[in-house]
Amino acid sequence: MLGKVEICGVNTASLPTLTQEETDALLRKVRAGDREARSRLIEGNLRLVLSVIQRFAARRSQKGESCDDLFQVGCIGLIKAIDNFDVEQNVRFSTYGVPMIIGEIRRYLRDNSAVRVSRSMRDTAYRVLQAREALTAEKQTEPTVEEIAAKLDIRREDVVMALDAIAEPVSLFEPVYNAAGDAIYVMDQISDEQNTDESWLEQIALNEAIARLTPRERHILALRFCEGRTQMEVSAEIGISQAQVSRLEKNAIARIKRDL
Repeated sequence: MLGKVEICGVNTASLPTLTQEETDALLRKVRAGDREARSRLIEGNLRLVLSVIQRFAARRSQKGESCDDLFQVGCIGLIKAIDNFDVEQNVRFSTYGVPMIIGEIRRYLRDNSAVRVSRSMRDTAYRVLQAREALTAEKQTEPTVEEIAAKLDIRREDVVMALDAIAEPVSLFEPVYNAAGDAIYVMDQISDEQNTDESWLEQIALNEAIARLTPRERHILALRFCEGRTQMEVSAEIGISQAQVSRLEKNAIARIKRDL
């Protein structure tokens, strides 16, 4: 359990806790510039960081991220939340702080992902996220891509590409459901209608059947079905009658069907 181990040299079991009244009082002192109150507020909310880290347990094991690293990154999010919290708003600090901590950890995981995204694309993505948060707070609804693009004065396509670029990659072997040890993974829910075992076998059989045709039969089928030529055009190119082209074409197709 995270609450009973040592992280970054800190015994998490001995972390102090604050009541809501104590938190509110310390937040007001922080607004007045009290540095000691700020330190006490950080220490008193470290358990909040630990609870957020637990949400990233599966992703942490996949990426091989250190719990200590995520704890430090989460603390940065906590400090940002404390420094930017508006005590005049009728909102609990934890309600504001948790998204800030999660956002900081997600940003860290994105920037340290194996899938590299250009700096300009990341900058655009962060601007998009900030614009989305601002529009959500202003309208109390999730903004559309068009609204975000209009606010930033960029193209709609740039908004979509930026959000796609920072989306977390998902492993094909990530479990999405687990009951009695029988897990369903992401790859089990992905269907490829083209590259199935049956289609591969059919393609191999078709290639072998075509290889058994004469060179002239293969040439006629290529002109007819790959280049879209008419039988008259094929007959003019090869130098035989249209009736001969028709007969050779039918015979070739019949042989392929028979071989298949």
